[in-house]
Amino acid sequence: MRALIQRVSQAEVVIDKSESRKTGQGYLILLGIENADTQEDVEWLSAKISKLRLFDDMDGVMNKSILEIDGEIMIISQFTLHAKTRKGNRPSYIHAAKPDVAIPLYEAFKKQMAKDLGKEIVSGEFGAHMDVTLTNDGPVTIWIDTKNKE
Repeated sequence: MRALIQRVSQAEVVIDKSESRKTGQGYLILLGIENADTQEDVEWLSAKISKLRLFDDMDGVMNKSILEIDGEIMIISQFTLHAKTRKGNRPSYIHAAKPDVAIPLYEAFKKQMAKDLGKEIVSGEFGAHMDVTLTNDGPVTIWIDTKNKE
């Protein structure tokens, strides 16, 4: 499972050019799911993200978690995070999970993140065309891969 986490002052997703969902200060999480991912990946990643200290304290040091600032989270499914670009110019997505695997894990991650955050999260819609806009605060962008826990 891969997550690209962006600290944002605001984010918005427009689904199929009609429905708009918005958040304020917090994280925009682009989530990629691969065939080898399990519920263990869901739980580890959610716990890690909820405890990351990416928000400034009174001294301007990134020392506060999203829980401490009562921030919001938007989660967007993003199979292209598993792109393989080694050969040729057309990325391969062979390791990205198909919907029958990815959708249940995406839904489980949203549920776990809401539980760990202690409030509802905002999300896109799996498989839909989405226009995502955000204001990256900092900028701060963090990459996490549950198969390579650095």
